[in-house]
Amino acid sequence: MRLGINLATHPYEDPREFWSRWGLALGLLAILTLALLGWTVRSWTNAGRDRHYIGELQEKIAQRDRERTEAQGFLDMASNRSTRDQSQFLNSLIQRKAFSWTRIFEDLEQVMPPNLHVVSLRPELNEQSEMLLDMRVAGDSRAAAVELVHRMEGSRHFQSAQMVSETISENGTGVAAEVIATYVPDEAVRSAK
Repeated sequence: MRLGINLATHPYEDPREFWSRWGLALGLLAILTLALLGWTVRSWTNAGRDRHYIGELQEKIAQRDRERTEAQGFLDMASNRSTRDQSQFLNSLIQRKAFSWTRIFEDLEQVMPPNLHVVSLRPELNEQSEMLLDMRVAGDSRAAAVELVHRMEGSRHFQSAQMVSETISENGTGVAAEVIATYVPDEAVRSAK
């Protein structure tokens, strides 16, 4: 007896072959999903700890700000103004006295290109109590001043170096430039490490 099977309308399917092909993919996808879910839960708990720690730090900052405001209010009282002014004056003198000309020239010697020399140097304290150096340098070419700025950027003692202005000499043989940079002495470099 002969049976006629029309495979076009009812194709034969082997469930074992289907599950062997797609079962492995589904198993790997399930493992990946579980791993990502575990990682998400762990990250969420870590973020909760971080939020708690940040809250504690913000509370400490707020407490220090309140203490600072109270101390500033105490210093701003008429009876304490002279003590505050004298203290600020003495602190500024101590900061100026701590500036070492010898040390700054030693550090400048390390970064100064051979065909450039310092014409003038003026140190100033900025609002953040950082030593800001305003230098006038002269040399054979503009490239020497640019090289000084690049060397200062690579040095641990000078930060935010930039050439503010430059002028070419009247006979065209030399260039003068103004360079500013923040000076970081050895003590500050050691404490930052």
